[in-house]
Amino acid sequence: MADDAKEWLELQSTIGFAGGVSNGLLVHQDGKHVIYPLGCTLVVEDIVSKRQTFLRGHTGVISCIACSSSGRYLASGQTTHMGFKADVIVWDYEAKQIHTRMTLHKVKVQALTFSAHEKFLATLGGQDDGSVVIWNLSTGDALCGSPATMQSAGPAYAIAFANNSDHIFVTGGDHTLRVWEVDEVNRKIRATDCNLGQLRRIFKCLQVTEDDQYVYCGTTSGDVLQINMSTKLFRDFGPQKQKFSQGVNTLTLLPTGNLLLGTGDGTVAVISYKNFKTIKCSKVSGQITSLALRGRGHQFFVGTALSHIYQFDFTSFKYTLTTACHNDLITDVMFPRDSSELFATSSNGDIRVWHADTGKELLRITVPNMMCHAVDFLPNGRAILSGWEDGKIRSFYPESGKQMYIIHNAHNKGVTAVAVTSDSKRIISGGGEGQVRVWDVSPQLQTMREAMKEHKGAVTCIKVRKNDQECVSASSDGTCIIWDLVRFVRNQVIFANTLFRAVCYRPDECQIITGGTDRKIGYWETYDGSQIRELDGSRTGSINGMDISPNGMYFITGGDDRTVKLWLYNEGEVTHVGTGHSGNITKVRVAPNGQHIVTVSTDGGILRWKLP
Repeated sequence: MADDAKEWLELQSTIGFAGGVSNGLLVHQDGKHVIYPLGCTLVVEDIVSKRQTFLRGHTGVISCIACSSSGRYLASGQTTHMGFKADVIVWDYEAKQIHTRMTLHKVKVQALTFSAHEKFLATLGGQDDGSVVIWNLSTGDALCGSPATMQSAGPAYAIAFANNSDHIFVTGGDHTLRVWEVDEVNRKIRATDCNLGQLRRIFKCLQVTEDDQYVYCGTTSGDVLQINMSTKLFRDFGPQKQKFSQGVNTLTLLPTGNLLLGTGDGTVAVISYKNFKTIKCSKVSGQITSLALRGRGHQFFVGTALSHIYQFDFTSFKYTLTTACHNDLITDVMFPRDSSELFATSSNGDIRVWHADTGKELLRITVPNMMCHAVDFLPNGRAILSGWEDGKIRSFYPESGKQMYIIHNAHNKGVTAVAVTSDSKRIISGGGEGQVRVWDVSPQLQTMREAMKEHKGAVTCIKVRKNDQECVSASSDGTCIIWDLVRFVRNQVIFANTLFRAVCYRPDECQIITGGTDRKIGYWETYDGSQIRELDGSRTGSINGMDISPNGMYFITGGDDRTVKLWLYNEGEVTHVGTGHSGNITKVRVAPNGQHIVTVSTDGGILRWKLP
């Protein structure tokens, strides 16, 4: 099965933001676009129209990004597996293409920065690498490198170039702060440690003033240090009494000379450069990881670890939430029966309903500290149904998100799968203990009709036939069972040496296809349960999600190899492949109109692809 000669699936839009990347949200110098990472993809989004462009070339999760002073170049570094080298990619912003690819650091690129006149790029390796490397941007070659810290100090976390010289930069980290000079002729970099007197700090962010006289350093202790760049001596620090809770994570200089900073407890503050007193203050939810000024700072954007992006107005210091997305694994995604405009996703603690075209969040239903395993819409559109890890089935009104009813103790090891009959009067649920239960439901009364005990492992997927007389359940015990929903007995059972993860009826319902941890795709007869054919679905990792297009010509798979594959049903061949997820794909769904595919993954990213 050669994946190499396949066409690429066209990525239409993404819903997601890697909030955990330090300084991972940038505003481009044109003031019209924001740049942020999502998994292995770099997203360039128009602030007004929300139109997205994707820069794809990384093989691992993006760990840091930077933009050059003119906006001509972008740079991004990645994380890779232990023992392997991590790439740094410099992108040509106008052409939206790779300018150069640089490979030297091991495992992770911690931070990177462009020099003032775009002559050099300085990159800082992660904990396993510990080196700082200067690259020549015109040739793409490494000029020189050196260990970033002394052996007695911890790893370095931040790096910043001077604003007027291509030959001076600063690095900061765990009990280390150094000013470096680049000797281009002899291909060397020389470090001078800054004298901080009695202070011991861990530095998370650095900002050099416009005239290169001082560097401001944000610390995990919650204060900001001011260091003289020419003498390398500590000058001042503050606030001395009321330090910022959970540390200063990111800071940037305003045109007035004051400092704008973001902290670990979600505080956004403007402090004076003279006495470090707080001038303005506001608070958002989640730890702040990035601040990005737009233009001269009349507006700025704040990114948090909860994957929220806020847009602040500087004069009023009021904010609006512009982007909200999942920051935890997404367990399920579902479209309503005949609508392709909306879809719902379930995650840890919430269910969210999204508008498919714009990616806007329309509704959020929150059940704190509880994992939602499965979500479905009633065919009549009157309720959103969900199965939770506390063993309850919860139903909500789709307009308001208010609770309609709860079925308590529906299963004793969590509800892992739910499905609804086409008349919206029955729910079929599967549990972690392996039972399949049928419920008669109305908004006023919910009663269990039958419990069918055959599976020995958790039920992972349930699909119901159009005539509501039969359903198929897949389980992690290696069986798929076709149930008679009139007599509540087993019609057929399918055995395989795998943990089944997904099952689908073909539209004419004479065959089912299955996927699981053995990486095989099985075609089976529904009439007698016999196997028709078996395909190799993936080279690495299990198949977690599977769906068939409404016309039955194609089916989609996604799994632990993090690629979306489009297959011809009858030929059993892959025609298109899509890469972009950085986490394992958990579910895939084809829209009812057959025009696009939505895939979700463990990193919290939602990707929408065009169905060819």
